Amino acid sequence: MGHVRPFILSEDAKSQADFYTKTLGGVISSVLTHGQTGETRQELQDKVMHLCLEMEDGSSIFMADSVEPFTQGSGLLLNISYKAESQAREAFDRLASSGQVKVPFAQKPFGLFYGEITDSYGVTWMITA
Repeated sequence: MGHVRPFILSEDAKSQADFYTKTLGGVISSVLTHGQTGETRQELQDKVMHLCLEMEDGSSIFMADSVEPFTQGSGLLLNISYKAESQAREAFDRLASSGQVKVPFAQKPFGLFYGEITDSYGVTWMITA
């Protein structure tokens, strides 16, 4: 099976990726705008065509500025699993600071620590440990 890599459309991919590096860790390893590819339409010159956010665990998230109308976060849930409960709680708390908690982070009857948040960009995160 191939490696699954989320690709998130955004109204402002650079700001959203910067938010994720601050709340979840990782680095923005590359950004390519439409203008850098020779796109001729003026309104797309500064829009992000492809951004790679490399997470600390080696996984990555791709992002781009949407060039068509869309509904943020529609039907998208991302799960991040941590080995330590303290790491998961930190990530949860940082995302919760500007998002909406859907399920408080706590140990669940099925044995995992679990919490769910919709961030300020409309993406729902499931945090587990």
